[in-house]
Amino acid sequence: MDRRYHKCVTWSVTWIVLVLFFGSSDSFAGGKASFYGIYMVPYGSDARSFSRPGWGGGFELVLPIEQTRNLFAGTAGIELVNMLSQRESFQDQATGLLVNQETDQNYLRLYLGLRVGGHGNGFLRPHVGVNVALVYYNIGTDLVVPDDYNPGNEVRQHLSDEGKAVLGYDVTMGLDLNFSNAVAVDGGVKYLKSFSVPQQLGNGSVKVYPQYFQIYIEFGFSFDYLRSHMTGVQE
Repeated sequence: MDRRYHKCVTWSVTWIVLVLFFGSSDSFAGGKASFYGIYMVPYGSDARSFSRPGWGGGFELVLPIEQTRNLFAGTAGIELVNMLSQRESFQDQATGLLVNQETDQNYLRLYLGLRVGGHGNGFLRPHVGVNVALVYYNIGTDLVVPDDYNPGNEVRQHLSDEGKAVLGYDVTMGLDLNFSNAVAVDGGVKYLKSFSVPQQLGNGSVKVYPQYFQIYIEFGFSFDYLRSHMTGVQE
């Protein structure tokens, strides 16, 4: 991954931690922090025939707006989907060593938006939402000479790294199951759209489509639950 990719992830994680620990308790009433798994497929007439699904994960914050009686909530998150993970092995003619060429293509998305639905004490909390997003497409290739006796001593050379950032949005529909205002299990679908996407990131890369569908399963904890367990104080 190139420097821009690492910097983007670092700033995003730092921002999420600051919001979680330094935000006011009132603004977090009914809010939650969640991790989720993703299954992503491209949308289009030929997409399913010529592309493969992607798998990944993400982290999301949901921040209900008290003035709206918890009907509206702000959302913020980061997700990473692997679109290609490929290894090709060959023998170097000069040294006779076995060499692996490893290629990874990833889809990184940072998003902010608004969610409408139940964010109170009910067990069933359906919701719909819209987010704006910064999407970063990246592909990188490494050349690796493995050490069969000590895998930690492998020799790795970075051959190439290419990426492009674009803007996009998503529409989300889901159902949140609230267990005792502490644990939440959420599942749903997302429609994702990006603008000015790169058709190809390089030789051997998976074709990038402007539209995708995601199916996600999410597991999270309320902010009150996290605060009480981190500080040892029950609210």
